[in-house]
Amino acid sequence: MSSSTLKPPKLSAPPSYPFGKIEPNSTKYFTACMLGGVIACGPTHTLVTPLDLVKTRRQVSPGIYKSNIQGWTSIFRNEGIRGVFFGWSPTFVGYSFQGLGKYGFYEVFKHEYGDNLFPNMNRTVVFLAASASAEFIADVLLCPWEALKVRMQTTLPPYAKNLREAWSKTVANEGVSGLYAGIVPLWGRQIPYTMCKFATFEKVVELLYKQMGGRKEDYGKLAQTGVSFAGGYIAGIACAVVSHPADVMVSKLNSDRQAGESAGKTMSRIYGKIGFAGLWNGLPVRIGMIGTLTAFQWLIYDSFKVYLGLPTTGGH
Repeated sequence: MSSSTLKPPKLSAPPSYPFGKIEPNSTKYFTACMLGGVIACGPTHTLVTPLDLVKTRRQVSPGIYKSNIQGWTSIFRNEGIRGVFFGWSPTFVGYSFQGLGKYGFYEVFKHEYGDNLFPNMNRTVVFLAASASAEFIADVLLCPWEALKVRMQTTLPPYAKNLREAWSKTVANEGVSGLYAGIVPLWGRQIPYTMCKFATFEKVVELLYKQMGGRKEDYGKLAQTGVSFAGGYIAGIACAVVSHPADVMVSKLNSDRQAGESAGKTMSRIYGKIGFAGLWNGLPVRIGMIGTLTAFQWLIYDSFKVYLGLPTTGGH
């Protein structure tokens, strides 16, 4: 065979990604993670607005509906589908901002704590510290919108008909500080929730790969995002239980705070009325809501990372 008939082997083209190659732990990487958090959290929280609406109303007024089904039926009969999704706009804006802070800054702090500042620290401690730091920032972004959402959803007739009216009314009556009246109990709810959510997710994903055998890199992207979904669901159940008492208190604080009353005094008065058992009102609904929500958030977030050519979260 002559050398002229020999052809060089074809080289496969390198994969093409929409924003080019992204270096791990670069500014571009952290920005991508923040965007992924927005996409994962804003739409998913908005889709479960009907569950959140009835849950929140039942937390504040336990006798308002006999069941969730009766609540949705009653709302739909009187107000239509718009009533069932009442409060969607502050939910979408608030949890988009929160997702940016929660997921994006988690990646930032995980890198800073685990790789730069304390490279020999136990990884679970790194996950807990990074998620707590990220959620502290995320709640500052979320708090004004959460306050408006709760006030709109728990007052009948409604505190305001839309987000713009709720914002204007609150600022006019209470100033900007009124939007942050619930920041301390919000931290009390969300920081333990997120610490549990991220640390449990990381640990569950690690255990799932051990049970499956082999390394994470041995599996395709579809299998990896499936692991993210399963890990997210288990983590969601755990963090729903951990954060539920604070969730009840935040709902009641934003709907039942009297003029000039401090947050501490309000919480003391509310606890005196509902007791320890009242802090667990609505837990089964929240487990179903948060478990499903968290699972899809991790699925969306890690699918977005795969789309950008980045590795999924956990399992290293």
